[in-house]
Amino acid sequence: MSKAIGSSLLFLLVVAQLVVAMAMTGAPKDIPSENSLEISDLGRFAVEEHNKKENALLQFDKVVKAKEQVVAGTLYHLTIEAADGGQKHLYEAKVWVKPWMNFKELQEFKPVTVSAFTSSDLGVKQDQRGSGWRMVPAHDPIVKEAADHAVKTIQQRSNSLAPYELLEILHVKAEIIEELAKLDMLLKMKRGNKEENFRVEVHKNVEGSYFLNHMQQEHP
Repeated sequence: MSKAIGSSLLFLLVVAQLVVAMAMTGAPKDIPSENSLEISDLGRFAVEEHNKKENALLQFDKVVKAKEQVVAGTLYHLTIEAADGGQKHLYEAKVWVKPWMNFKELQEFKPVTVSAFTSSDLGVKQDQRGSGWRMVPAHDPIVKEAADHAVKTIQQRSNSLAPYELLEILHVKAEIIEELAKLDMLLKMKRGNKEENFRVEVHKNVEGSYFLNHMQQEHP
């Protein structure tokens, strides 16, 4: 009997320690792999719940950044890319998960607003030359929007009846100057059966407007 009581007390002590640990809050920490299946599922869940609550029609694309925070369970801070009427935008979501209760709830969902540009807004990494220009991943949403704007503007300025099609963003770097983001890109494009490369510089201001500042055709 005493052995059984001792085991029960030990079990209760362990449970109490777990409850205390789960109740302790901490600062959000980055999750290295935001493209994992678990994080993608949470992002998709956030979009679906937002659509239900707001009668919206957002289409989940991917999670571009993720953090986790220990609460009574785990609070996930997600930056999500989703399409609204064919246009991709970034949204911030918070999803509260308590696995032992099979509990999952969307706490917050809102569009990302940018008041000013910083290097972190573009996820840039300083290149080896250490200049003002930084290498930027081609899959960044801002890069994609800038490339689409460049293609559309090149089409408008050309006399060609054949439409230009963006095949690939070959290279991109960015520079942040006060309230202006400058993106230097090499774009691989297609017009009819012909492939062409264009070196372009696109500017984006804090209001979100893009402007094709320079373009030059380059031979592959």
